[in-house]
Amino acid sequence: MPKTLKCDVLVVGTGIIGSMAALYLQNAGRDVVLLERGDISRGASSGNAGILAFPEIIPIPAPGIMKKAPRWLFDPLGPLSVPPAYAPKIAPWLWRFWRASAERSFRHGLKSLMEINRLAAIEMAHIAAMPELSSFISKTGTLDIYDSEASLNAARRDWDEKEKAGFAFQRVDRNEIEELQPGLAPQFRHAVFSADGLQVSDPYDFTRAIFDLVISRGASLRKGEAQRIDAVGESTIVTLENGDKIDADKVVIACGAWSKKLAATLGNIVPLETERGYNTTLPVGAFNLTRQLYFNDHGFVVTPLSTGIRVGGAVELGGLDLKPNFRRAEAMLKKAERFLPGLKLEGGRQWMGFRPSMPDCLPVIGTARTTPSVIYAFGHGHLGLTQSAATARLVTQMANGDETSISVDPFRPGRFS
Repeated sequence: MPKTLKCDVLVVGTGIIGSMAALYLQNAGRDVVLLERGDISRGASSGNAGILAFPEIIPIPAPGIMKKAPRWLFDPLGPLSVPPAYAPKIAPWLWRFWRASAERSFRHGLKSLMEINRLAAIEMAHIAAMPELSSFISKTGTLDIYDSEASLNAARRDWDEKEKAGFAFQRVDRNEIEELQPGLAPQFRHAVFSADGLQVSDPYDFTRAIFDLVISRGASLRKGEAQRIDAVGESTIVTLENGDKIDADKVVIACGAWSKKLAATLGNIVPLETERGYNTTLPVGAFNLTRQLYFNDHGFVVTPLSTGIRVGGAVELGGLDLKPNFRRAEAMLKKAERFLPGLKLEGGRQWMGFRPSMPDCLPVIGTARTTPSVIYAFGHGHLGLTQSAATARLVTQMANGDETSISVDPFRPGRFS
């Protein structure tokens, strides 16, 4: 017989957004129940590069992006691709992506990302000061590497915007590159170094530590998949696949790529798509990697984690159901081997995960169309880890009826309606 559980705040999802939101809500005095359909903290949050990318304020849909897109989209191993079988389904999303690349929309996205990433840096500093979590965050510095002086100059506008936003960096030559990261292929003679680059030691370990901390402080976990949400009078009822119900005063939807379905049950049709991200994690000692490396002309990163060397990136707009194409991970690994002579490829672990992404590169943070008791927190694309603490702060303020630290209007769920 179906059962009904009553609770104060239900957080759907135990990834970095859900776990961080639970921590902030708990710190604000709320009693939290977390709902998870799969393995704890094992979604997209576990497979990212571990970079706290606060300076990444440039929206992906930028003016001129569509001139490059045709060449990328139909290269099955390129930095951005669409499997032919998925092309008809992704067409409406790509149209909105193109609209978002107009100068006015780009400027709006740039301003919005700058504001949320600034808040994210402030909030993550608080997380880094917590005794239970401080050991997971370190300053390694970031090296953005370009194939040529021409490609670095082509990115000048982006670096100018980051400089205006207050982020510090310096252009470095081959000798400085060798000092910052010994062993790079000699072809790389142009780079930008950001000394303040931060990362977590391992994204899964960090997310799981936050989840475990929340549970140790009194939150509870419920396993199951939410099928629908209904606002019934003063109650918000979440129905699970087995017929059980959870009656919550507040519900936070933070289940990444699976959030779209739940939002639809409350009347919010959001153009959330799934970027399938790929990586390979090589064993510790595969290369003497001292810091984060962005290979900007190739769309992938290499980062040193406590659990190994992670080579990942690229975007495949392929939804939730197509089989993984691990040739993409293999292509990145072959490039990494060329770019980092001496990189040991044995013993690597391949991974594919689902990044929840909106066409304008902005997350969905706001209340449901039919009830303010349901708060959305999903669609962060490549910046879920980076923006997690800022999102948690905003979600908690909305749940408690407080004024938000920044305006959430740019992230409202109905902005494409």
